[in-house]
Amino acid sequence: MKEKILQFVWKNKLFDTTALISNHNEKIQIIDVGKENTNAGPDFFNAKIKIGETIWAGNVEIHIASSDWNKHHHTQDAAYNNVILNVSTIIDTPIFNRNGEEIMQVQVTIPPHIEARYKEISQTPIHCSSKLFDLPDIIKTSWLNALVVERLEIKCGQIQHYLNENKNNWEETFYIMLAKNFGFSVNSQPFELLAKSLPMSYLCKHKNDLFQIEALFFGQAGYLNDDLKDDYYQKLKKEYAYLRCKFGLTPIEKHYWKMLRIHPNNFPQIRIAQLAQLVYQSSQLFSKIIQNPYLKNIYEYLKIEPSAYWERHYSFGKKSEKHKKSLGKNAINIICINTIVPILFLYGKLHDNERLKSLTIDLLECIPPENNHIIQYWKRAGFMPQNAYDTQALIQLYKVYCDEKRCFSCRFGHKLLSVGEDKKGETGVR
Repeated sequence: MKEKILQFVWKNKLFDTTALISNHNEKIQIIDVGKENTNAGPDFFNAKIKIGETIWAGNVEIHIASSDWNKHHHTQDAAYNNVILNVSTIIDTPIFNRNGEEIMQVQVTIPPHIEARYKEISQTPIHCSSKLFDLPDIIKTSWLNALVVERLEIKCGQIQHYLNENKNNWEETFYIMLAKNFGFSVNSQPFELLAKSLPMSYLCKHKNDLFQIEALFFGQAGYLNDDLKDDYYQKLKKEYAYLRCKFGLTPIEKHYWKMLRIHPNNFPQIRIAQLAQLVYQSSQLFSKIIQNPYLKNIYEYLKIEPSAYWERHYSFGKKSEKHKKSLGKNAINIICINTIVPILFLYGKLHDNERLKSLTIDLLECIPPENNHIIQYWKRAGFMPQNAYDTQALIQLYKVYCDEKRCFSCRFGHKLLSVGEDKKGETGVR
């Protein structure tokens, strides 16, 4: 709890930022606290800190005592090499990254009244939730409709970037986006790096050989560098050595892959095996979906099971009970929401195909509602989403407006806050 409160204090700058001094007596100025990370790795990404006369950009780690850095074995973890500052209430030891470089530290005290405030805010992440019942349905509906389009436009902007990188090659762009979303939120970055390191043109040369496709994927993912006593692993390793020389490949770093708090069915090696199977069994997948952009067809296209080895394994060299590891319907729904819908929407937009754009909206309305912590917040606030169209709107609202405290830019917040000002606080909204 204490560490969570310190993270909250850091995120919202609820401490004296004018007199920060490092453990080496250098003045510290916080330019940007960074973006909070809810998965494995440093607590805040992409922070910008001025230490002395130098501006540093990188990650920030939070501990109650700096010695927790060593207790959590961060020195041995390459994922923490880009930490530029460790924030602690107690500085009791110098700390170092994997390269032997000392990490700068700063002491931050939790103000006495913050713990009670933290508990209150953490229980009500949607601060105006108690007043949303007062809003007319027409305001709710019109705002949620706008939010769906806003979310799609943001995703389209990201896809357009990939499309430009791939010189308007839609199949290659779709492949990269599909791979990225096979990692879902936790491993999306390494999956993207994996796909970019292994172009479709290379995979197509071995299109009819699943074993070679697996060797390419696992080798490029950095998983074939160990010396395991596993026949299948050794065969893959040998095959990859040949293919690596053939294409002049450079694998990504294995440490990018995250395993913490992940269900075994979602382990990176299972998802990589599933992606390999999808590449093997499908050809010109984007073109097929363009021709038949209906949910039942998409379910058929993405109905895959990895090779037989993975029926008894969740990772290399460790046998488990026999269990088929097909891509489940919920996973397909998420891939459809985050990959297929936005890329079809962009394709329709760039080709002036209003019918296709309309069909992508229909797709969202056919997919069951998502169920994550953000949607649970909205349910407690009285919203009962019926499909993915509704949940995408609510996720957009929370991430872009609630979490960023952009209440005056939100139609709900603007309405409630304006009423509160007009009636001088009668509504109780501040």
